[in-house]
Amino acid sequence: MSVLGGGVFESDGETDDFADLRQLVHDIGSRSFDERIGHRGLPDGFDATAWRHLEEAGLTRLSSNPESGGGPAESALVLRTLARHSVTVPLAETDVLAGWLGRAAGLPVPDTGPLTLALGVHGSPTVTGVPYAADCAAVVFALRDGDRLRVGMAEPAALTITAGHNLGGEPRDTVAVPDITTAGVDVAAELCRRGAWSRCVQALGALDAAVEFSVAHTRERAQFGRPLSGFQAVQHALAGMAGEVERARAATELAVAAVTDHGFGSPQADYAITVAKVVLGRVVPTVVTAAHQLHGAIGVTIEHRLWLATMRARSWIDEFGDTARHARRLGRIALATDDGRDPWDLVVGAV
Repeated sequence: MSVLGGGVFESDGETDDFADLRQLVHDIGSRSFDERIGHRGLPDGFDATAWRHLEEAGLTRLSSNPESGGGPAESALVLRTLARHSVTVPLAETDVLAGWLGRAAGLPVPDTGPLTLALGVHGSPTVTGVPYAADCAAVVFALRDGDRLRVGMAEPAALTITAGHNLGGEPRDTVAVPDITTAGVDVAAELCRRGAWSRCVQALGALDAAVEFSVAHTRERAQFGRPLSGFQAVQHALAGMAGEVERARAATELAVAAVTDHGFGSPQADYAITVAKVVLGRVVPTVVTAAHQLHGAIGVTIEHRLWLATMRARSWIDEFGDTARHARRLGRIALATDDGRDPWDLVVGAV
């Protein structure tokens, strides 16, 4: 099984090197999902219990802590599985984004507790869309100043925070910017790349959940004396959803492999993450629309499990650059190979 495996084409009894980790995270995620049924709100509250379980298992800093024994592949597996179960914790921010950036800037980043990233512009009084700002041990600020970032850190108690949320109910707060006097660091491109990578992995997990829920719903719901899944049009819709998600999985797997083999700062990762962002940007609306059509009106309510998956997928896919921005970037990468080589070599990975 691949590191991001677990979709509708998963084979029973199939194992790999990540089987134990996958089962551990699945258990934490499914327990969190079950315990929070009927208790979701806007914004959806930080799941302190799930976070404690993740931290006790050593899963909150797999790629940002060299002593963890993990890396990007393990982080991707955890992110995808938690997203599949709609676990409301800032793991991507803690591990892949804020934790890494703080250490890269030489800040005394806490070794325990959740972290978050406030990405804004130097000189602006506030930063919007900050995940889980009030729930974290520290907020790492990354303020664009030309081609560089001014990086600083503060505890939530010292900040003015206005609560908000994204389409999927996750906390997305507005934070007043404190004085940041540190010199700029030249990591803006890699930070954006890391964010795009994380959101692609998370969106894939949410899409897997949407397909799983749709298959279960159409098997259980009967019309005209037979299950919905017995109708040919429904079968075609389910097959189309599954095919689109597998297309997204292939692109995201490429991005995970590129980062694992070459690092986030490599041109291989730049290309693969850009491709994944474009593919997910096209797949998410298609799968979300089909899933809600199959569920009918029930699927659009906040109380329904489908809403958590589809709305979070829609929110994540527009963060760290929307589809159009990455499509333009992919075109520029292709044109940059115009030195006598065939552009097809770029598509098949020969350059």
